[in-house]
Amino acid sequence: MPEGRFLVIIPTYNERENLPRVIPAVLAQDPRIEILVVDDASPDGTGVLADEMAAAEPRIHVLHRHGKAGLGKAYLAGFHWGLSRNFDLVFEMDADLSHPPDALPTLIESAARADVVIGSRYVDGRVTVVNWPMGRLLVSYFGSLYARVITRMPVRDATGGFICWNRRVLESVALDRVESNGYAFQIELKFRAWRRGFSLLEIPILFTERDTGESKMSKKIVREAVWRVWSLKLRDLFGRL
Repeated sequence: MPEGRFLVIIPTYNERENLPRVIPAVLAQDPRIEILVVDDASPDGTGVLADEMAAAEPRIHVLHRHGKAGLGKAYLAGFHWGLSRNFDLVFEMDADLSHPPDALPTLIESAARADVVIGSRYVDGRVTVVNWPMGRLLVSYFGSLYARVITRMPVRDATGGFICWNRRVLESVALDRVESNGYAFQIELKFRAWRRGFSLLEIPILFTERDTGESKMSKKIVREAVWRVWSLKLRDLFGRL
């Protein structure tokens, strides 16, 4: 099992009701885990609550941003924060409990076998998603298939956002050149890692649709993923990735 310090990055925008649920569940998984809440100036007071929780628990940290700039930008800010503080493994995780906290130990253990570990909804020929509308499921499933066919990247859940990154990957993938957000961000970062020769491993998780708060998915995010996949492919072909 990997040794060291582990950072779980949780981006937030109006997740005040979910923070008291997800943070204790994450911290309970491993004493080496710390959490960075990256809040985009949530008008519902999520950032204020995160500060209060951090004041009571030294394993919780908060990074405040000035406005809603997208999931990808939030994670990039979190990655830079974690790398500058020498965390060995850095995780992406949603605030809404759609990603199961009790899968974190398996991701940590699997990090001894791969550079990037992906909590996958579509591995081994199964779809492990609960309470998603059929339309949302089809967009996600075929979006991942679309990305895999075009890029040839050997990942079933290319759009998945429950991921364990070894710090050496994040140090090597040119984070400052990543431009995507949403689904496209998840595809781009995996693609950059794979094209640099890092190993990607998918492990099955049970993904459960949020029961509190509102989804941040939009048609704009889907459209970005559609054209960004071709952009990544072409930039890679011409050596500009």
